[in-house]
Amino acid sequence: MRNKSKKYIIISSIIACIILYFIEQVLVMSYLVKILCKIIFFTVLPYIYVRLIKRSPVSDKIKINKKDLYLGAGLGVACFIVLISAYFFLKDAIDLNTIANELQSKSKVSSNNFLLVAFYITFVNSFLEEFFFRGFIFLNLYELGFKKLAYIFSSALFALYHIGIFKNWFNPWLIILAIFGLVSVGFIFDYIDTKSKNFINSWIVHILADAAIMLIGMRMFKIL
Repeated sequence: MRNKSKKYIIISSIIACIILYFIEQVLVMSYLVKILCKIIFFTVLPYIYVRLIKRSPVSDKIKINKKDLYLGAGLGVACFIVLISAYFFLKDAIDLNTIANELQSKSKVSSNNFLLVAFYITFVNSFLEEFFFRGFIFLNLYELGFKKLAYIFSSALFALYHIGIFKNWFNPWLIILAIFGLVSVGFIFDYIDTKSKNFINSWIVHILADAAIMLIGMRMFKIL
């Protein structure tokens, strides 16, 4: 049962990320289609696991208490400040016009719909990613006793998954830096979620991190 669970989590999550990469970079689907595909993969695969393999309620991973909110909010504010500071430090190496043009041509994201997209990314997308990478992958592997694997696999897959989104945005050095940063963030998110045994901590941090990125995006589309 233990090894069966591990195999399902690893294989299903890798397949999901490969398919989503294919949809993003090869098929170049509209943003709405990509959202629907992500929702399907990031919710159905965990649901199959908890209902058919683990046989426990999904609500186990979304319980909330005040300590979660305090810890997540504190780390989230710190992450927000770091991202805004990093942008101003690296802004000369980031071509916002190129990123904006790719978002417009590939995903049909423009200044007209950016605020709606920003709301989705900040609150809904962050929930989906934390539910999938931390709630489904990390916490389940961790609880099964594969603690080192849980940290390494969930953080690495989290970083590699994002390559499909930003691979054409940055130069190779910035891509390497971004991957290193995402792996590091993945480890931090994993660690704080072990304290509450759910993914609410990391979701709050993710929300504030995405809020910082969306502010940069507003500058990119000349909304701010």
